[in-house]
Amino acid sequence: MAEVAPAPSRGAVFADKVRLGFVASPAPEAQAALKKFAKRYGAVDPSSASVIVALGGDGLMLATLHRFMGTEVPIYGMHRGSVGFLMNEFIEDDLPERVANAKLSIIHPLKMQVENMAGETLNALAVNEVHLFRQTAQSARLSISVDGKERIGELVADGVLVATPAGSTAYNFSAGGPILPLKAKLLALTPISPFRPRRWRGALLSNKAHVKITVQEAGKRPVSAVADHAEFRSILSVSIREERAIGLKLLFDPGHALEERILAEQFRF
Repeated sequence: MAEVAPAPSRGAVFADKVRLGFVASPAPEAQAALKKFAKRYGAVDPSSASVIVALGGDGLMLATLHRFMGTEVPIYGMHRGSVGFLMNEFIEDDLPERVANAKLSIIHPLKMQVENMAGETLNALAVNEVHLFRQTAQSARLSISVDGKERIGELVADGVLVATPAGSTAYNFSAGGPILPLKAKLLALTPISPFRPRRWRGALLSNKAHVKITVQEAGKRPVSAVADHAEFRSILSVSIREERAIGLKLLFDPGHALEERILAEQFRF
């Protein structure tokens, strides 16, 4: 009886079809990994890759997500930087197989629309959060509306932020906001060093909510608005909502999924 060779695994089959494109932070360890991987596995231009491998830390991952936003190309991060919450462990061997067997997480960014004192309307997208912050020594005075209804007439604080579940472990958590499970259809609205109202510590909102934040005394108490890396100064108001039309695809090794990491972060002390 003739022997039948075992069928190749799904990972092995897909690994043969993966076209890897690499991006790396300027850090020496990331640049060294880039050269080594390109030589060992070959590399295509990131614009024609089926998977982009990002070598660096979370800052590089955010920059890569913004650079390729709207392309629907999945991104597989490897930790070659400082903070690596969004990255997989750096291992040199079997990269195509690891990528082929990785688990997919899809996240949606926030869309920020700003009206500034110059009369301009400006837009930006945020993977982690949108935050407003005072520009001078004086506290910001803000009002907050959700879905057209005013919820806080005057918030006196350093600022306020709206965070996605993926970004809830970053600035939001440092400001005292809650960590949100990745699949929770929620946004975190969190004040930054609030003075009044004293007992308000934020709110959980539906991911379909439309948040509008208006700056009071904008000339006397100027405020900036930041969406990840994009900053606009001297603003009058900011509108924030989730942009469901854009799905960002991140790949994680089995057992290292972003959903599990966000859950585990709630039990660290």
